Amino acid sequence: MHNNTAISELIEAGKWISQRGWVPATGGNFSARTTTGFVVTASGFDKGQLGTHTFIQLDHNGDRSAGSAKPSAETELHLCMYKLIPSANFVLHTHSVAATVLSRVVKGHSLDLQGYEMQKSIAGNTSHLDTLSIPIFDNDQDIDRLSLLVSDHHLHTPIEYAVLIRGHGLYVVGRDIREVRRHLEGLEFLFSCELERLKLEGIPAEAKV
Repeated sequence: MHNNTAISELIEAGKWISQRGWVPATGGNFSARTTTGFVVTASGFDKGQLGTHTFIQLDHNGDRSAGSAKPSAETELHLCMYKLIPSANFVLHTHSVAATVLSRVVKGHSLDLQGYEMQKSIAGNTSHLDTLSIPIFDNDQDIDRLSLLVSDHHLHTPIEYAVLIRGHGLYVVGRDIREVRRHLEGLEFLFSCELERLKLEGIPAEAKV
């Protein structure tokens, strides 16, 4: 995929994601794998108003090849996800209320979802009877250290489509822009349902993991 195509698709995705309130303020960051390396959103820009100047181009080693804006501090985690998941061509990082709150109230190392028909929106999931597990990692301002934790987890439990960072947000991957957007929308629906269920039942989330 050419850089311009990737940037165009991420700009449109940013408008859609912003309209849903999943990237408040200047939060979140997006990236794509391209024929020459990667493109990633720069730091400090409203993700609903992205333009070509709000992206940085990286080569296959992750070194800057074009773009003068300040890189996101979380670029390294995007590159980590691409290294761990060779089929991933897009990574979207968002900050929805449901994802942020659930990542804090669930005390275990994964958010386990079961019984929801919408689980089938995630690639490889074919039944509501299966358990859909999203790994949760403690937030860390040291992104290199956080990336290492994600990589270590992947060695024994492969990461397939998403991770949650506690009190921070969601990183979701996809093979193309359609899949990553479907994964994001499906997971956000599931998170909202699970958060509402916990509130209605009044059961501590830690008792569920």
